Amino acid sequence: METNIFPNKQERHKRFGSVPPVKGDKPLNKEDMTDLQNTPNDFLFAIDSVGISNVKHPLIIESDYKPSQQTTVGTFSLTTGLHQMSKGINMSRLTELLQEYYLEGFNVTFDRLYSFTKDLVERMEQSSAQIAVQFPWFFDRTSPSLQKSGLAHAEAFMNVNYDHDNGFSHEVGITVAVTTLCPCSKEISEYSAHNQRGYVTIKAKFYNPIELKPDWKVTLLEAAETNASSMLYPILKRPDEKAVTERAYENPRFVEDMVRLVAADLYENEDIKSFTVECRNEESIHMHDAIARLTYTKE
Repeated sequence: METNIFPNKQERHKRFGSVPPVKGDKPLNKEDMTDLQNTPNDFLFAIDSVGISNVKHPLIIESDYKPSQQTTVGTFSLTTGLHQMSKGINMSRLTELLQEYYLEGFNVTFDRLYSFTKDLVERMEQSSAQIAVQFPWFFDRTSPSLQKSGLAHAEAFMNVNYDHDNGFSHEVGITVAVTTLCPCSKEISEYSAHNQRGYVTIKAKFYNPIELKPDWKVTLLEAAETNASSMLYPILKRPDEKAVTERAYENPRFVEDMVRLVAADLYENEDIKSFTVECRNEESIHMHDAIARLTYTKE
Protein backbone atom coordinates (compact mmCIF):
# COMPACT_ATOMS: atom_id res chain seq x y z
CA MET A 1 0.00 0.00 0.00
CA GLU A 2 1.43 3.36 -1.05
CA THR A 3 1.85 5.88 1.77
CA ASN A 4 1.82 9.62 1.09
CA ILE A 5 4.05 11.86 3.18
CA PHE A 6 2.50 15.32 3.55
CA PRO A 7 4.12 18.53 4.76
CA ASN A 8 2.88 19.76 8.15
CA LYS A 9 -0.44 21.59 8.38
CA GLN A 10 1.11 25.05 8.42
CA GLU A 11 3.03 24.30 5.24
CA ARG A 12 -0.05 22.81 3.59
CA HIS A 13 -2.04 25.97 4.28
CA LYS A 14 0.79 28.10 2.88
CA ARG A 15 0.88 25.97 -0.26
CA PHE A 16 -2.85 26.56 -0.78
CA GLY A 17 -2.61 30.31 -0.47
CA SER A 18 -2.68 31.16 3.24
CA VAL A 19 -0.54 34.14 4.30
CA PRO A 20 0.50 35.38 7.74
CA PRO A 21 -1.64 38.09 9.35
CA VAL A 22 -0.75 41.69 8.64
CA LYS A 23 0.52 43.61 11.64
CA GLY A 24 -1.61 46.76 11.72
CA ASP A 25 -1.60 49.89 13.83
CA LYS A 26 -5.32 50.10 14.74
CA PRO A 27 -6.34 49.58 18.40
CA LEU A 28 -7.19 46.13 19.72
CA ASN A 29 -9.12 47.14 22.84
CA LYS A 30 -12.82 48.03 22.54
CA GLU A 31 -12.36 51.17 24.63
CA ASP A 32 -9.81 52.53 22.14
CA MET A 33 -11.84 51.73 18.98
CA THR A 34 -13.88 54.36 17.10
CA ASP A 35 -17.64 53.90 17.62
CA LEU A 36 -19.15 55.01 14.32
CA GLN A 37 -22.70 54.00 15.30
CA ASN A 38 -22.70 56.44 18.24
CA THR A 39 -21.26 59.36 16.31
CA PRO A 40 -23.74 62.26 16.82
CA ASN A 41 -24.93 64.31 13.86
CA ASP A 42 -28.08 65.17 11.94
CA PHE A 43 -28.62 62.10 9.75
CA LEU A 44 -31.65 63.52 7.89
CA PHE A 45 -34.36 61.04 8.95
CA ALA A 46 -35.45 58.95 11.89
CA ILE A 47 -35.84 55.24 11.03
CA ASP A 48 -38.94 53.24 11.93
CA SER A 49 -37.13 49.94 12.46
CA VAL A 50 -33.59 48.67 12.11
CA GLY A 51 -32.03 45.49 13.41
CA ILE A 52 -31.62 41.84 12.50
CA SER A 53 -33.87 39.19 10.94
CA ASN A 54 -33.86 35.46 10.13
CA VAL A 55 -32.33 34.66 13.53
CA LYS A 56 -32.77 30.98 14.44
CA HIS A 57 -33.03 30.33 18.18
CA PRO A 58 -34.60 27.70 20.47
CA LEU A 59 -37.67 28.65 22.46
CA ILE A 60 -40.35 27.14 24.67
CA ILE A 61 -44.06 27.18 23.82
CA GLU A 62 -47.05 26.12 25.89
CA SER A 63 -50.29 24.73 24.53
CA ASP A 64 -53.74 23.60 25.60
CA TYR A 65 -53.14 20.60 23.32
CA LYS A 66 -50.66 17.87 24.15
CA PRO A 67 -47.71 18.15 24.41
CA SER A 68 -48.53 20.98 26.80
CA GLN A 69 -44.94 22.26 26.70
CA GLN A 70 -42.37 21.80 23.98
CA THR A 71 -39.07 23.19 22.78
CA THR A 72 -39.02 24.31 19.18
CA VAL A 73 -36.94 26.58 16.95
CA GLY A 74 -38.09 30.14 16.36
CA THR A 75 -37.13 32.45 13.51
CA PHE A 76 -36.76 35.92 15.02
CA SER A 77 -36.71 39.48 13.78
CA LEU A 78 -35.43 41.99 16.37
CA THR A 79 -35.58 45.68 15.56
CA THR A 80 -35.79 49.11 17.17
CA GLY A 81 -36.51 52.63 16.01
CA LEU A 82 -33.58 54.96 15.43
CA HIS A 83 -33.42 58.69 16.26
CA GLN A 84 -32.52 61.18 13.55
CA MET A 85 -29.45 62.28 15.49
CA SER A 86 -28.10 58.69 15.78
CA LYS A 87 -26.12 57.13 12.93
CA GLY A 88 -26.90 53.51 13.83
CA ILE A 89 -27.70 50.98 16.54
CA ASN A 90 -25.45 48.57 18.41
CA MET A 91 -26.76 45.37 16.81
CA SER A 92 -24.78 43.05 19.08
CA ARG A 93 -27.05 44.12 21.95
CA LEU A 94 -30.01 42.51 20.17
CA THR A 95 -28.56 39.00 20.26
CA GLU A 96 -27.11 39.63 23.73
CA LEU A 97 -30.62 40.21 25.08
CA LEU A 98 -31.94 37.18 23.18
CA GLN A 99 -29.26 35.04 24.81
CA GLU A 100 -30.14 36.36 28.26
CA TYR A 101 -33.79 35.44 27.79
CA TYR A 102 -32.78 32.03 26.45
CA LEU A 103 -30.68 31.29 29.54
CA GLU A 104 -33.72 32.11 31.69
CA GLY A 105 -35.89 29.80 29.56
CA PHE A 106 -37.48 31.83 26.75
CA ASN A 107 -41.17 30.91 26.94
CA VAL A 108 -42.88 32.88 24.17
CA THR A 109 -45.93 34.17 26.02
CA PHE A 110 -47.35 37.66 25.65
CA ASP A 111 -45.87 38.52 29.07
CA ARG A 112 -42.36 37.55 28.00
CA LEU A 113 -42.53 39.25 24.61
CA TYR A 114 -43.87 42.44 26.16
CA SER A 115 -41.04 42.34 28.68
CA PHE A 116 -38.49 41.69 25.91
CA THR A 117 -39.52 44.67 23.78
CA LYS A 118 -39.50 47.02 26.76
CA ASP A 119 -36.05 45.77 27.82
CA LEU A 120 -34.89 46.24 24.23
CA VAL A 121 -35.99 49.89 24.19
CA GLU A 122 -34.02 50.55 27.37
CA ARG A 123 -30.96 48.57 26.28
CA MET A 124 -30.81 50.28 22.88
CA GLU A 125 -31.66 53.74 24.27
CA GLN A 126 -34.39 54.22 21.65
CA SER A 127 -38.11 54.99 21.91
CA SER A 128 -39.54 51.89 20.17
CA ALA A 129 -38.76 48.21 19.64
CA GLN A 130 -40.25 45.28 17.78
CA ILE A 131 -39.96 41.51 18.06
CA ALA A 132 -41.40 39.03 15.56
CA VAL A 133 -41.06 35.28 15.94
CA GLN A 134 -42.32 32.44 13.75
CA PHE A 135 -42.22 28.81 14.87
CA PRO A 136 -43.60 25.33 14.13
CA TRP A 137 -46.13 24.17 16.74
CA PHE A 138 -46.69 20.44 17.19
CA PHE A 139 -49.79 18.87 18.72
CA ASP A 140 -51.24 15.41 19.21
CA ARG A 141 -53.82 14.32 16.63
CA THR A 142 -55.76 11.04 16.64
CA SER A 143 -57.25 9.45 13.53
CA PRO A 144 -61.07 9.61 13.22
CA SER A 145 -61.90 5.89 13.33
CA LEU A 146 -59.09 3.86 14.90
CA GLN A 147 -57.79 6.69 17.13
CA LYS A 148 -54.19 6.27 15.96
CA SER A 149 -52.14 8.99 17.62
CA GLY A 150 -49.44 11.07 15.93
CA LEU A 151 -48.04 14.59 15.87
CA ALA A 152 -49.53 17.16 13.53
CA HIS A 153 -48.15 20.68 13.18
CA ALA A 154 -48.96 24.21 12.12
CA GLU A 155 -46.85 27.32 11.58
CA ALA A 156 -47.48 30.08 14.12
CA PHE A 157 -46.16 33.60 14.65
CA MET A 158 -46.23 36.35 17.27
CA ASN A 159 -45.40 40.03 16.64
CA VAL A 160 -45.11 42.56 19.49
CA ASN A 161 -44.29 46.28 19.26
CA TYR A 162 -43.59 48.75 22.04
CA ASP A 163 -43.07 52.50 22.02
CA HIS A 164 -43.03 55.17 24.69
CA ASP A 165 -46.05 57.06 23.33
CA ASN A 166 -48.49 54.27 22.42
CA GLY A 167 -47.42 51.39 24.64
CA PHE A 168 -47.74 47.81 23.39
CA SER A 169 -49.41 46.40 20.29
CA HIS A 170 -49.49 42.88 18.92
CA GLU A 171 -50.57 40.53 16.14
CA VAL A 172 -50.51 36.74 16.18
CA GLY A 173 -51.29 34.22 13.52
CA ILE A 174 -51.23 30.67 12.28
CA THR A 175 -51.10 28.81 8.96
CA VAL A 176 -52.97 25.50 8.91
CA ALA A 177 -53.08 22.90 6.13
CA VAL A 178 -56.53 21.39 5.47
CA THR A 179 -58.45 19.46 2.82
CA THR A 180 -61.04 21.26 0.69
CA LEU A 181 -63.36 19.47 -1.74
CA CYS A 182 -64.70 21.39 -4.74
CA PRO A 183 -68.48 22.03 -4.55
CA CYS A 184 -68.68 22.66 -8.31
CA SER A 185 -66.97 19.37 -9.14
CA LYS A 186 -69.32 17.52 -6.80
CA GLU A 187 -72.37 19.24 -8.35
CA ILE A 188 -71.61 18.57 -12.01
CA SER A 189 -69.99 15.11 -11.84
CA GLU A 190 -71.86 11.81 -11.95
CA TYR A 191 -69.51 10.47 -9.33
CA SER A 192 -66.51 11.64 -7.32
CA ALA A 193 -65.24 15.20 -6.89
CA HIS A 194 -61.74 16.65 -6.91
CA ASN A 195 -60.18 17.92 -3.72
CA GLN A 196 -56.96 19.73 -2.87
CA ARG A 197 -54.63 20.82 -0.11
CA GLY A 198 -55.73 24.17 1.27
CA TYR A 199 -53.72 26.54 3.47
CA VAL A 200 -55.67 28.73 5.88
CA THR A 201 -53.78 31.68 7.34
CA ILE A 202 -55.38 33.60 10.21
CA LYS A 203 -54.00 36.81 11.72
CA ALA A 204 -55.65 38.18 14.85
CA LYS A 205 -55.47 40.86 17.52
CA PHE A 206 -57.03 40.44 20.98
CA TYR A 207 -58.61 42.95 23.34
CA ASN A 208 -56.59 41.82 26.37
CA PRO A 209 -53.80 39.47 25.28
CA ILE A 210 -52.10 39.41 28.70
CA GLU A 211 -55.31 38.22 30.39
CA LEU A 212 -56.18 35.75 27.62
CA LYS A 213 -57.07 32.39 29.17
CA PRO A 214 -57.60 30.03 26.22
CA ASP A 215 -54.57 29.14 24.12
CA TRP A 216 -54.79 31.50 21.12
CA LYS A 217 -53.10 28.89 18.91
CA VAL A 218 -55.86 26.36 19.62
CA THR A 219 -58.55 29.00 19.05
CA LEU A 220 -57.24 29.86 15.59
CA LEU A 221 -56.45 26.24 14.68
CA GLU A 222 -59.98 25.07 15.49
CA ALA A 223 -61.53 27.95 13.55
CA ALA A 224 -59.62 26.80 10.46
CA GLU A 225 -59.95 23.03 10.78
CA THR A 226 -63.59 22.74 11.88
CA ASN A 227 -64.75 24.71 8.84
CA ALA A 228 -62.72 22.78 6.27
CA SER A 229 -63.92 19.80 4.24
CA SER A 230 -61.58 17.76 6.44
CA MET A 231 -58.62 18.27 8.73
CA LEU A 232 -55.34 16.46 8.02
CA TYR A 233 -53.95 13.55 10.02
CA PRO A 234 -50.43 12.21 10.58
CA ILE A 235 -51.59 8.56 10.68
CA LEU A 236 -54.49 7.04 8.73
CA LYS A 237 -55.45 3.38 8.28
CA ARG A 238 -58.09 2.25 5.76
CA PRO A 239 -61.10 2.79 8.08
CA ASP A 240 -59.72 6.27 8.82
CA GLU A 241 -59.28 7.05 5.12
CA LYS A 242 -62.90 6.06 4.50
CA ALA A 243 -64.05 8.42 7.26
CA VAL A 244 -61.90 11.31 5.99
CA THR A 245 -62.92 11.05 2.32
CA GLU A 246 -66.60 10.71 3.19
CA ARG A 247 -66.47 13.68 5.54
CA ALA A 248 -64.82 15.78 2.82
CA TYR A 249 -67.53 14.76 0.33
CA GLU A 250 -70.20 15.77 2.84
CA ASN A 251 -68.60 19.20 3.42
CA PRO A 252 -67.56 20.76 0.07
CA ARG A 253 -65.86 24.15 0.31
CA PHE A 254 -64.78 26.89 -2.08
CA VAL A 255 -62.05 29.26 -0.87
CA GLU A 256 -64.81 31.87 -0.57
CA ASP A 257 -66.75 29.52 1.72
CA MET A 258 -63.70 28.89 3.86
CA VAL A 259 -62.85 32.52 4.64
CA ARG A 260 -66.48 33.37 5.44
CA LEU A 261 -67.02 30.38 7.72
CA VAL A 262 -63.75 30.90 9.57
CA ALA A 263 -64.52 34.62 9.90
CA ALA A 264 -67.90 33.81 11.49
CA ASP A 265 -66.19 31.77 14.22
CA LEU A 266 -63.66 34.53 14.88
CA TYR A 267 -66.40 37.18 14.92
CA GLU A 268 -68.26 35.24 17.62
CA ASN A 269 -65.13 34.99 19.80
CA GLU A 270 -65.38 37.79 22.36
CA ASP A 271 -61.61 37.88 22.94
CA ILE A 272 -60.79 38.79 19.34
CA LYS A 273 -60.67 42.45 18.31
CA SER A 274 -59.78 42.13 14.61
CA PHE A 275 -58.72 39.43 12.18
CA THR A 276 -57.68 38.57 8.64
CA VAL A 277 -58.48 35.18 7.09
CA GLU A 278 -56.89 33.88 3.91
CA CYS A 279 -57.42 30.54 2.19
CA ARG A 280 -55.18 29.35 -0.63
CA ASN A 281 -55.94 26.11 -2.44
CA GLU A 282 -53.32 24.23 -4.43
CA GLU A 283 -55.75 23.22 -7.15
CA SER A 284 -55.50 19.57 -8.17
CA ILE A 285 -56.95 19.94 -11.70
CA HIS A 286 -55.71 23.46 -12.55
CA MET A 287 -52.26 24.95 -13.13
CA HIS A 288 -53.02 27.77 -10.70
CA ASP A 289 -53.95 28.23 -7.04
CA ALA A 290 -57.25 29.68 -5.85
CA ILE A 291 -57.16 32.32 -3.11
CA ALA A 292 -59.57 34.39 -1.01
CA ARG A 293 -58.95 36.89 1.79
CA LEU A 294 -61.22 38.68 4.30
CA THR A 295 -60.38 41.32 6.93
CA TYR A 296 -62.67 42.50 9.73
CA THR A 297 -62.33 44.87 12.70
CA LYS A 298 -64.97 44.97 15.42
CA GLU A 299 -66.25 48.39 16.40
